[in-house]
Amino acid sequence: MITFKSPAEMDAMRTAGKIVGRLLEAIAGEVRPGRTTKDLDRFAEEFIRREGGENAFKGYLGYPATICASVDDEVVHGIPGKRVLREGEIIGVDVGAKFKGLYADAARTFAVGRIDPAKQRLIDVAREALEVGIGQAIAGNRISDISHAVQKYVEKSGFAVVRQYVGHGIGTHLHEDPQVPNFGEPKKGPAIRAGMALAIEPMVNAGTHEVKLEQDGWTVRTADGKPSSHFEDTILITNEGTEILTHA
Repeated sequence: MITFKSPAEMDAMRTAGKIVGRLLEAIAGEVRPGRTTKDLDRFAEEFIRREGGENAFKGYLGYPATICASVDDEVVHGIPGKRVLREGEIIGVDVGAKFKGLYADAARTFAVGRIDPAKQRLIDVAREALEVGIGQAIAGNRISDISHAVQKYVEKSGFAVVRQYVGHGIGTHLHEDPQVPNFGEPKKGPAIRAGMALAIEPMVNAGTHEVKLEQDGWTVRTADGKPSSHFEDTILITNEGTEILTHA
């Protein structure tokens, strides 16, 4: 069931979104060769607490960390640990925060030092695909208008969108209805209406769209070992237009 946010819930989501947006901006300066993914996780946990938010991911369905840290061919849900970041890698950082019981969720993919042009283009296309998807998230459109726009842009650029994992509604729960796939035909699914909050998140692979789940039960990798890039924002549909909550 799709829930529509009250003005008080919208304000709480705005605060949660600002925490997430500022965190992702800050953590960009922490991503460099020699750091471990656990270092980034510790930074994020302290940042959220200092900003007055609550940790959204840690403990969620048993997840053990504050961020998801997904390196190179890891698509999403990489668990932070002892892995040391190396020059030329890319890392997707996905994080959520809660404020007064309301959630916000976002992700960015960062370069670790200098990366090759192919990886940079992958990052650029994933970021642009998110922008294209958000551009369709307007009252009067349907959810699949977002999905179709993302898929069309990504595939036109020579990449593939992950199909097994999707975006979602968000609010009093981290994951709510409706699902927001990154592929599909336009003009289908629920109508987009004021009061809806969505987490739109293209996951873009350099090779096949197929993925595989690791034995830890969380980490998702590309099936062919090629790199992947992940971008996500939480948005709010209002009577005045579409508001991106997770920009710093």
